[in-house]
Amino acid sequence: MSVSASTSGPGLRPDKGFAPEFTVTTIERVADVPASEWDLLAGKDYPFTRHAFLDALERHGCVGEQAGWIPSHLLVHANGQLVGATPAYVKLHSQGEFVFDWSWAEAYTRHGLDYYPKLVSAIPFTPSTGPRLLVHPHADGPKVRQALTAGAVEVSKAMQASSFHWLFPRADDADALESGGLLVRSGCQFHWRNRGYRDFRDYLDALTAKRRKEIRRERRDAAAAPVEIEIHDGHTATEAHWRAYHGLYSSTYDRKWGYPTLTVPFFVDVAQSLPEQTLVVLAKRDGRYVAGAHCFVGRDTLFGRNWGCLEHHRGLHFEMCYYQLIEHCIRRGLDHFDAGAQGEHKLLRGFLPVETRSVHWIRDSRFRAAIGRFLAEERTALERYRRTMARHSPYRTPPGGASPDAGGTGDA
Repeated sequence: MSVSASTSGPGLRPDKGFAPEFTVTTIERVADVPASEWDLLAGKDYPFTRHAFLDALERHGCVGEQAGWIPSHLLVHANGQLVGATPAYVKLHSQGEFVFDWSWAEAYTRHGLDYYPKLVSAIPFTPSTGPRLLVHPHADGPKVRQALTAGAVEVSKAMQASSFHWLFPRADDADALESGGLLVRSGCQFHWRNRGYRDFRDYLDALTAKRRKEIRRERRDAAAAPVEIEIHDGHTATEAHWRAYHGLYSSTYDRKWGYPTLTVPFFVDVAQSLPEQTLVVLAKRDGRYVAGAHCFVGRDTLFGRNWGCLEHHRGLHFEMCYYQLIEHCIRRGLDHFDAGAQGEHKLLRGFLPVETRSVHWIRDSRFRAAIGRFLAEERTALERYRRTMARHSPYRTPPGGASPDAGGTGDA
């Protein structure tokens, strides 16, 4: 499918000699674009928009018609030069998105309308904020973002889709989309920030006495468990490690809901393609792996992804999913730990509430107005919630607030 999204504004900077006209097209496989061209737009800082990651999802059957995530990536060309892209998917359901619009779909059904298919710009199964409007470093960024936004709307109309949704966009992308008159939705996650800690003890010293004692107790419980913990990056993780981890990852779905969309070949492929951006934490008992956590590493951010276990050991989940990874951030000098969606329990372990955003184009004007009113009310409630959570900060001197542990200093 090819649509014209813009006929004005320079593609690349004038000194590069490119014509002032854009063409927007869609592709069904990221492999249709050479990795070097895609990654020139995507960069290396955020692993989930890299060509190798998206291509591995497609080649190993993690996305596609059978999964209800059908690739339909947007490309912007200026005079034959790729200057912009948006990873996007036709969706036949709302699973794996972590921005919940089930009530919107239900409202459509009640009025005899189809909510699906819809289009989303998102990283499948990955609720992590990052770039969604990818722009060539020598392009006119605002103009390319305008072309991508207009192209997304035109593609949605041509497909007769109900809507287009940009999930967890970076702030500059969200601002660009909002300036086009689209609806913005607020969300909340809990993230950890590195305040220049020298080591884990230095981090603990920043917490209230009560929180320090509880974390130390949890770490003692984990240390007493009859397991050995290993940490591997893509260089040291073997296929055997990934097969073991896949069994752990799948066990979570066996106990709860859904199905494991990521495959062993996907894990092996991404680890080999992005070895320095891949991390897996495994716990072994009597020669058998019994628990595991999977992460990705950006330029300054650690992204926690999935957890699975076959056995319960006191404190082990917190040790592997939080404390080992906080230590990793401190050792590596990473500023930020994004542990994913959900989890007020993270607050007690040093993760503070942060705002996330999504941006929405709704084709039907009546639903667009109704959803806009809903989002305004939801935004007020979420801001109240974030303020409430922030008041329960575990830090002795929380950012912008008074100390909840007045006079409590030193070790506990």
